[in-house]
Amino acid sequence: MNSDDSIGDKTRPRFGNRFLTNENDVFKHNAWDQVDWTEEQLAEVDEKIKCNSAHRVDDDSKSKYLLKADEYWDKFYQTHQDKFFKDRHWLFTEFPELLSNDVNVIFEIGCGVGNTIFPLLALRENPETMIYCCDFSPVAIDLLKSNNSFDESRCKPFVCDVTQDQLSLPFEESSLDVIVSIFTLSAIPPKSIPETIKKLSRYLKPGGLFLFRDYGKYDLAQVRFKKGSCMDDNFYVRGDGTMAYFFTPEEVGKLFVDSGLEKVSLITDKRLQVNRGKQLKMYRVWIQAKYRKPD
Repeated sequence: MNSDDSIGDKTRPRFGNRFLTNENDVFKHNAWDQVDWTEEQLAEVDEKIKCNSAHRVDDDSKSKYLLKADEYWDKFYQTHQDKFFKDRHWLFTEFPELLSNDVNVIFEIGCGVGNTIFPLLALRENPETMIYCCDFSPVAIDLLKSNNSFDESRCKPFVCDVTQDQLSLPFEESSLDVIVSIFTLSAIPPKSIPETIKKLSRYLKPGGLFLFRDYGKYDLAQVRFKKGSCMDDNFYVRGDGTMAYFFTPEEVGKLFVDSGLEKVSLITDKRLQVNRGKQLKMYRVWIQAKYRKPD
């Protein structure tokens, strides 16, 4: 589950099957799958999170970050253009449903500059495929539309804040086969997440899927935040003004079940990434889920 993983390489072993059985081998590869922490490591990382959460962002600054969230994301994309994120070719290993012949209408929230969209367009040759996608940032949507791989006959991007009470979307309720959220819900205020999932779920067809992947609590990114970056429990602001929330699997399950969806799968993806040159170990934690709308 790495943006460098290529679905086109049929000889490459699937991620998720490289296990560290001998600690002396840790620097032989760049990544190891499902590596559990010892109690000592967990206590250490928990202490680091308590420390970086002890001093919270003041109320005035917090209000500014929340009110101007779209401006911070615009600045992010103005700075990085389409060079920051890699295309998510790994996505189809984790969510093969995206390539199913039974799936024709897909909606991605938080599409950014198209790192999910363009691999989808390349692999889904069915002319009936229609991919809707939205982002908070007008700059991101403009960059997506300017990409040479953009196909307006099969892809409809638009600017939208999915946390708004009233959504104006270019499709009807109960019309989508799949909703995709990849590192998107973590970017919105935690208090807005439950209602956002409920609203979006209404647009799924009976039997439709909500595919989710996002940051998990204790991920390296959470541990690395400095004091004064915490806005709320497990919710932080980065130096560029964008925000990130870190989920537990229990709350992810509750969010989707409370929205009337049924669990297909819910996993905590634990990865040990290694910098062999610097002899560094980096623990990553992601939550991945599939939930279905009842028939």
